[in-house]
Amino acid sequence: MNENLKGVKIGFAMTGSFCTFDRCFRQAEQLIKMGAELIPIMSENASIFSTRFGTNIENIARLNKISGREVIMNISDAEPIGPKNMTDIVVVAPCTSNTVAKLANGVTDTAVTMAVKSHLRSGKPVVLAIASNDSLLGSAKNIGELFNRKNYYFVPMLQDDIEKKPASLVAEFEMIPQAVEAAFNGIQLRPIIYNK
Repeated sequence: MNENLKGVKIGFAMTGSFCTFDRCFRQAEQLIKMGAELIPIMSENASIFSTRFGTNIENIARLNKISGREVIMNISDAEPIGPKNMTDIVVVAPCTSNTVAKLANGVTDTAVTMAVKSHLRSGKPVVLAIASNDSLLGSAKNIGELFNRKNYYFVPMLQDDIEKKPASLVAEFEMIPQAVEAAFNGIQLRPIIYNK
């Protein structure tokens, strides 16, 4: 078994792209198998809404079980992440366009944005796994801003349906472990955006 991440403390932060939750949970499990320790975080929206993709209780319980820890779900609990050196890297998966906009503009009003801000104070890497239907429209400028921001890395993404959703980008969530390993070495996996 590949244990390249043995002992690495990963903040695993989820925001509200509910249709991708199952894929993200599977990658959280994969990171654990690779030896990582997960510090689970959910935005307030991710933790309070129930959808056809699962109830909020089910989703919180699943992330608790995978990580073996209680999920951080509010700003005050996320704030100590940096000062207490709780994380070596933060992965935001899924990362909505709403969260990207907040990160690009310094808005800290959710557990996830606070976790990222607190973590970044030490200049450590953040990996974003984008899931947004308007990535190539209104959200493009914010994604572009983070492309140029130090310490941000992206899981490679694809246009998942160029005919019905021509502006949509979705991360290849199965590449999260590879993106994490690359980010530790200061490398952005490429191509960042592609079409199958």
